[in-house]
Amino acid sequence: MSYVLAALLGILQGLTEFLPVSSTAHLLIASHLVGFDDPNGVFTVMIQLGSILAVMWLYRIKIATVVLGLPSDPDARRFALMIFVAFLPAAAAGALLADYVQGVLYDSPGVIASAFVAGGVVMLLVERFRPEPVVVDAEKTPLGLAQTLALIPGVSRSGATIVGGMLMRLDRAAAAEFSFFLAMPTMTGAFVKNLIDVKDHLSAERGVEIAIGFVTAFFASLVVVRPFLGFVRRAGFAPFAWYRIALGLALFAAMAAGWGW
Repeated sequence: MSYVLAALLGILQGLTEFLPVSSTAHLLIASHLVGFDDPNGVFTVMIQLGSILAVMWLYRIKIATVVLGLPSDPDARRFALMIFVAFLPAAAAGALLADYVQGVLYDSPGVIASAFVAGGVVMLLVERFRPEPVVVDAEKTPLGLAQTLALIPGVSRSGATIVGGMLMRLDRAAAAEFSFFLAMPTMTGAFVKNLIDVKDHLSAERGVEIAIGFVTAFFASLVVVRPFLGFVRRAGFAPFAWYRIALGLALFAAMAAGWGW
């Protein structure tokens, strides 16, 4: 049964990782609803690499172009530097705060509900009052630090990056694509750190659960990324903002009724 749950949670991870709704929060909530044991959110963090590998596969040509262009193309070097500099604050904060985030914030549904609602409100405000976009190519994104906020479960890594990008005058699709590229080193680093932390305590059963979640997250992400970009070009991010607010309020109501973990 745990393997079935791992597969279902992997699908949930893949469907939500690149949407601005916080895949981590969804996995934490779902794990508690179905009784899936995930001490310190190790499964939750490690299966996210499956989603990252999916987006790397989808953008493999662009990635190869940037890597091969580093010796001679100033634009490729600028894009690589931009990703690296934007990645550093999140990496430093993650290294310093990971134990607190996974040991305390992951166990606080109130924090998650608050982040859902606050993030939805911010997204609506940015959609309404954002400056006129002038950047339509993710490779020309200005530097940003918004991803660091996503250490708080419920904020959403992609959501924080997208909102930060829109405030820096990216159009919606470029902001979303930049969040994909920035996720690659960020989630790879999180995976490696967690693997080092738990490698001596990783049972065969837990290893199989992570492998199942990893694979299902990979394929679910392959399915959702392109339609997501098409949707935000047409409808923007307001539907996701309202979804976040509704889910946060529902979580508050559940807590008021006595549910929690």
